[in-house]
Amino acid sequence: METPIESRYLIITGGVGGAKLALGLAHCLKPTEALFAVNTGDDFEHLGFAISPDLDTLIYTLADMNNKEVGWGRMDESWQFMDALEQLGGPTWFKLGDRDLALHTTRSRMLADGATLSEATAHICNSFGISHRVVPMSDDPVRTTVHTNDGELSFQHYFVRDRCQPQVTGFEFKGIEAAVPQPEILTCLENSRGVIICPSNPFVSVDPLLNLPGMRHALSQSPAPVVAVSPIVGGTAIKGPTAKMMRELNIPVTAEQVAHHYRGVIDGFILDEQDVSLHETLDVTTYVAQTVMVTLQDRVELGRTVLEFINSLKSKT
Repeated sequence: METPIESRYLIITGGVGGAKLALGLAHCLKPTEALFAVNTGDDFEHLGFAISPDLDTLIYTLADMNNKEVGWGRMDESWQFMDALEQLGGPTWFKLGDRDLALHTTRSRMLADGATLSEATAHICNSFGISHRVVPMSDDPVRTTVHTNDGELSFQHYFVRDRCQPQVTGFEFKGIEAAVPQPEILTCLENSRGVIICPSNPFVSVDPLLNLPGMRHALSQSPAPVVAVSPIVGGTAIKGPTAKMMRELNIPVTAEQVAHHYRGVIDGFILDEQDVSLHETLDVTTYVAQTVMVTLQDRVELGRTVLEFINSLKSKT
């Protein structure tokens, strides 16, 4: 049964980095107070399975099933399927654990039977005991393509198979013109208490959602303050290839540039303590906090800080 739609915080997130803050916010907010909207530009079809890496990372994180050493996949995983696949000469560059396969099989079966990605996600969340509402950014397929000096690569080929080694020249979100934002996201924005952009990669984890038709307009029309947490701390990315991408796109690797990237969308920006020199120098209201999350307590404390910052900002109406 779906959680009733009411005044909520909309939480926009991608994979591992965003899931850290999302978990902290889940500890701070009741299930009726939060809607997690997840990037699906990373989704792809592999070995006959419909795979949603960012959704799966958040689901495993909220269910306390994630592999905490690497941040993705399930804990206590085994790899007999991958070992057998390698013996048969199959592609093993994208690791699918034996436990993880159950999730992919369930999603793939439901989609083949006519369910939407939102319905499949809700079923999986309910099965894992997750009470907070998690939705894909859209039920329509959007596929992130990375343009590189080696040519055009699907995101997972760039990110996993080629380990982010090709030099990036740009990004494309195929199918986005025909994609519709997940309806609950738009409903949430009409009466939202705040929008939080987690410290995910701005270019490939957040932009797919922001570039969905109508999303920027809906964000601008929402009375809710929009706050982003910088994924760049002291000139480097805490997780993932964000800093590498910025250098290759000739963008200075600074938190200031991330805030600039979100210009016109955000009303507030949270800087890490290492970037305190930027406080009150940007063209958006800033707040300085400890944003590097190592422990669960770090995640919860940052979640509280983000909510306090949002509540300190005036409504846009």
